[in-house]
Amino acid sequence: MYQYTEFDKQFVRARAAQHRDQLERFQAGQLSADEFKPLRLQNGWYVQRYAPMLRVAVPYGEISGPQLKVLAQIAREYDTPDPALLSLAQATQDNIAGPAPKLTTNCGHFTTRQNVQFNWIPLDKSADVMDLLATVNLHGIQTSGNCIRNTTTDELAGVAVDEVVDPRPYAELIRQWSTLHPEFAFLPRKFKIAITGAAEDRAAIGWHDVGLQMVKNAAGEVGFKVQVGGGMGRTPMVGSVIRTFLPWNQIMNYLEAVIRVYNRWGRRDNIYKARIKILVKAEGQRYFDEVEAEYQDILVKDGGLHTIPQAEFDRVAACFAPPDLTLSSRNAEWATKSEADVAIEAAKTPAFARWMAQNVKPHQNPALRAVTLSFKRPGQAPGDATADQLDAAAALVSKFSAGEARVTHGQNLVLPWVRLDQLHALWLEAKALGLAQPNIGLLTDMIACPGGDYCALANARSLPLAAAITERYQDLDELNDLGPIDFHISGCINSCGHHHSGHIGILGVDKDGKEWYQVTLGGSDGKALSGPTGPGKVVGPAFSSVEVPDAIEAVLDTYKALRQPTQDRHEYFIETLRRVGQDPFKAAANSARHPAAQTTV
Repeated sequence: MYQYTEFDKQFVRARAAQHRDQLERFQAGQLSADEFKPLRLQNGWYVQRYAPMLRVAVPYGEISGPQLKVLAQIAREYDTPDPALLSLAQATQDNIAGPAPKLTTNCGHFTTRQNVQFNWIPLDKSADVMDLLATVNLHGIQTSGNCIRNTTTDELAGVAVDEVVDPRPYAELIRQWSTLHPEFAFLPRKFKIAITGAAEDRAAIGWHDVGLQMVKNAAGEVGFKVQVGGGMGRTPMVGSVIRTFLPWNQIMNYLEAVIRVYNRWGRRDNIYKARIKILVKAEGQRYFDEVEAEYQDILVKDGGLHTIPQAEFDRVAACFAPPDLTLSSRNAEWATKSEADVAIEAAKTPAFARWMAQNVKPHQNPALRAVTLSFKRPGQAPGDATADQLDAAAALVSKFSAGEARVTHGQNLVLPWVRLDQLHALWLEAKALGLAQPNIGLLTDMIACPGGDYCALANARSLPLAAAITERYQDLDELNDLGPIDFHISGCINSCGHHHSGHIGILGVDKDGKEWYQVTLGGSDGKALSGPTGPGKVVGPAFSSVEVPDAIEAVLDTYKALRQPTQDRHEYFIETLRRVGQDPFKAAANSARHPAAQTTV
């Protein structure tokens, strides 16, 4: 993991002190609510439907055991609303469509952008929380506002067997370059960058304002394929390739050009048309040409101000060296023996074997594995982690993964440095904690935003539907028979639940003040199984909340009836859908409608 310099640490502490000063002036009436709003947002403090929400930055998803323990402390001591407020919020949700799942407190929430959010911290406690975060180099800087947000990457970065180049040093350099960049603090709209260094895109780079794919040319030189103009929301678009190969040390100069042109020409008169994807679609080659001209000016007139020096890259890259697990001298021999031992244990314990198949991934080091802790289980919102679970995760990370974990795009935690001989012990401990559900990549490993239960922007609730699907599909044999399915739920068109990219996507919409849901099929985030990045297609008019689980079941039953065998397995859902087309699935979904609940949304 990257180790913050003394400058980094002082910067984070100073930012926390600034927030305390601003909060005190706001509480004293010296700053109005309108004056305080941009100040709190710059530190990740939103005001949601019922209470403030804090978004904590986890740059490129890397998080340590001590940092998880501090997040657990915040969840336990600060994520607690006034009982009257919680009662009012619960009553409001119950009145929407009957009894709602219990609103959760004292927990953090892992987001699709590898951050952590808290939903109930009182604003008057926010300065104390910022001070506490600063003790472990955490903060909320650039988790809100029209600036360059947290750069995300593959949760298997540095350990994936298909990796071409480790993207983490570059992600860290981008973090340093973008933090409070004076020219890009007030962009037309928020700006998101994702980077991957693997053959398979596990970072969904096509859905970002800028997507960076690390590559090597014929001479073995490292560089970037650069995409611009991706995004979800009201107008889903996949990024366009603007550069097929950019030398690695020029990435900041080139990003500077990309964002300068966007800052110059991006719309500021209409928030819904302010993202770079709108500019790229409208201008096309003209935008590309202006970026190239700006880049050349930066190189010539500015002297390539942000060219990465080799010495600085080496300093940063050294922070990402693999941990010393005292196995390097005998990895191959030791790994062979340990694999045999693990196979024997798996043969004796089917539940362990199932977990190994779903939650454990191969590693560049044959003596190690990457293990996903699942935060998807009945009675808990997808991505939620209670204070006790965060504490438990911190202990597992310290004991089994050299003190390091990764927040994943799928709202789970990956332990990237687990020894083969410790897999069974890790499974036993994780199972006892409820974090060993063998469902990674399956239907119940769903992505869901907090939706209308918490978010003031949402048109509908996400979590009751997530709970209904989770409860309906608890049979592990059935889940495995259905196979890999990306199931994503968003409570509004902003697509925080990434419904566009789901094999099955659910979008909450409003009709006459009531909750309705559109179903989309065939989306992809770019992973090998899913095929080219692209949005799903709506199957027809929206469904009421009570119809959605039946519609999903009808779609899945149709898949089972239509799938064909392959050489060693049956077709996966997305493969069958693409082979036969939407029509049979659309008919199946519409057959699940209740006659008394028709809509034309």
